[in-house]
Amino acid sequence: MQLQQTLRKSYSFEGKGLHTGKVAKMAICPAPVDTGILFIRTDIGPDASVEALAENVSNTARSTTISKGEASVSTIEHLLSALTGMGVDNAIIRIDNVEVPILDGSAKPYIDAIWNDGFQVQDAPRKYVTPSAAVEIVNEEKGSVVRIEPADDFSYEIKIDFNSRVLGVQSANWDSSVAYTDEIGICRTFVFFHELEYLFNNNLVKGGDIDNAIVIVEHPVTPGQVDRLSRLFDVPALEVRDNGYLNNLRLHFPDECARHKLLDLIGDLRLAGGFLKAKVTAERAGHGINTAAAKKLRENLANK
Repeated sequence: MQLQQTLRKSYSFEGKGLHTGKVAKMAICPAPVDTGILFIRTDIGPDASVEALAENVSNTARSTTISKGEASVSTIEHLLSALTGMGVDNAIIRIDNVEVPILDGSAKPYIDAIWNDGFQVQDAPRKYVTPSAAVEIVNEEKGSVVRIEPADDFSYEIKIDFNSRVLGVQSANWDSSVAYTDEIGICRTFVFFHELEYLFNNNLVKGGDIDNAIVIVEHPVTPGQVDRLSRLFDVPALEVRDNGYLNNLRLHFPDECARHKLLDLIGDLRLAGGFLKAKVTAERAGHGINTAAAKKLRENLANK
C-alpha cells in the first residue's frame, strides 16, 4: 500500500511571473494528511485560499489559473507537475502575488531544491483517482484530444504537431519506468520566434526572458530581426543554429518540446484531485483541453 507523503520542510522561491512580469515570493510547505495541494495568497490574507482542483480553473490562456473568491493563482502547471512527478500528496503553497514564478521554464528548480531531502511519509493511504470508464475530450477545430482510460497503473503519452519543419511530430511518455526528475521535469517551455514580437507588442509574457524558454525559428529571419531580439533581452551574440533553434539554450533532448508538453499535461491533470491510476493519451493538447479532461473525470467520479 502506497502511503501519502508531504515535504520534510518548507522551500522558498522568488521570481517573475512569465505573463504578468510581477515578482512573487513563494514557499512550498508541508501539509497534513488529505490536504492535497492548497494555494494561499498571503498578500490578501490567511484565508485567501484556493484548492488545486479542476472546478477552480478560471483561465487557460497560455497557462493554467485557478480562482476561488478573491484568491487567484496563475501558471501553476509546472509546480503541480513537479509535486506529482516527485510523489508529493500534500503541500501548502504560500504566495504573495498572482502568478507562480517561471524560474527556468521547467520544473527543475523545484526538483533541485526538494528531491534530495526525501519526503515525510504520512499515516494514511494515498488517494488515487481511478476512472471507472473512459473519459475523452475532443477539440475538432484544433485537432486536439485527451483520453483517460481505466488501468492498473499510471501511464501518460502525448504527441505534439505544430506543423513545424523544425519540431516535426514528436512524442513523449511517462510511466513507472521513466524517471520524471531526470527525463521530464528538466524540460523547458518553448516559443516560436515569430510569436515573440507580437507577444511583447501586446503586453504579454512580460516576465519572459532568454533564459526561460527554448526559441524555435520556424521561418527565415534577417540579422536585423535577431539584433532586435538581442536588444530586447539585452543579450549579445544571439544567432540561429542550423537546427532551427536560437542559440540561447541547448536542448536537453532532441524531443525536449514534447517532453515539456508532457510536463504540462501531468501538472494540469493533477487538478483531477490526486494521482491518476489510468492510461492517458493526448494529441495536440494544451491547458484548455487538459483541464477540461480533469474536470470531466472529477464530475464522473462524483456521479458514480
